Amino acid sequence: STPNAPEDDVANRYSRTDRTAYSRYSRDANSSGNSVPSNALEKRIEELERELAKERQENVRLMKITQDKEELIGKLKEEIDLLNR
Repeated sequence: STPNAPEDDVANRYSRTDRTAYSRYSRDANSSGNSVPSNALEKRIEELERELAKERQENVRLMKITQDKEELIGKLKEEIDLLNR
């Protein structure tokens, strides 16, 4: 069974971890002489983090829907078995 964590908690947990990794990457890339301004990179990173959080929320939502449908299928199979008897 899937954990019953609120969607926001799941998305926030991942985005915090990713933000740390991205910030580290951004600093490393800038220190190695990358010609892209760090401000533009930071904006892009924030945009990607928001997109990632939305995708993760959608994933949690779809997993919940899938779980609900699987439970319904199981109940219907039980009902079919009872009717066949």
